[in-house]
Amino acid sequence: MFASQEKVQGRPIRLIAAACKNMGIGKNGRLPWTLPMEFQYLLDKISSVSRPGKKNLLVWGRICWFSTPENLHPIDNAVNVVLSKTIRCASDLHLAQKALAHPWCDLIYLTDIMADFDCDTFFPGFDRSVYRLQDRFPGVPDECQQECGIRYKFQVFKKELGYR
Repeated sequence: MFASQEKVQGRPIRLIAAACKNMGIGKNGRLPWTLPMEFQYLLDKISSVSRPGKKNLLVWGRICWFSTPENLHPIDNAVNVVLSKTIRCASDLHLAQKALAHPWCDLIYLTDIMADFDCDTFFPGFDRSVYRLQDRFPGVPDECQQECGIRYKFQVFKKELGYR
């Protein structure tokens, strides 16, 4: 009478951000730096898919969505969901904290901006014994980059097996 039940497999949740030395990610709803190649890296990561015909689900906080230049929307290979105050009071920070705590969150792409900036928005702290910095990661440049006189490094933190 019952058909074989398929296990529900979680889709991976991945965070992507760039943060300066004090983990700042924004000031007055904008990025505090202008790094076009670093921003292109973000766009490349969020628009790449595992298989042709697939789409990524991008969940944006309201501030992040409206700080992105309009000419970039729609983003290729993506379905965008924007959480706003009219739906639910969710800040970008709250969204990142929830994602980090979710059992399906397995990777954090976090560009280390090696400079100080005045910020009013910060990437949430995370347990680095759970999310381990990878020495090398496919598709992520290993070497330090420099642009507009600012050094930065692309990093990937991967959740250790056994943590849910």
